Amino acid sequence: MASLQGYVDRRVLLVLQDGRVIVGTLVGFDQKSNVVLSESKERVYSMEEGVEEIPLGLYLVKGDMIVLIGEIDDAIDEAVDLATIHAEPILPIRY
Repeated sequence: MASLQGYVDRRVLLVLQDGRVIVGTLVGFDQKSNVVLSESKERVYSMEEGVEEIPLGLYLVKGDMIVLIGEIDDAIDEAVDLATIHAEPILPIRY
């Protein structure tokens, strides 16, 4: 993940191996792709209740847990009403 430098100080979305989705501002990373997020929140998806956001604050994620990192377009993200989105949770990855 050598290209993480371009995401520093930007809002990103992480999908983890256990199916969790974490959103936050990337403030740092190391050679093992461990990342530090500030102002982070976990987005919990549900078919019944829409998306719930759980505040996490400053959060460290081990690099070997990360499946995907992507930059969030703030304008689009803020325009979406997460309470109206109903989706199945992402299942954990099995090897």
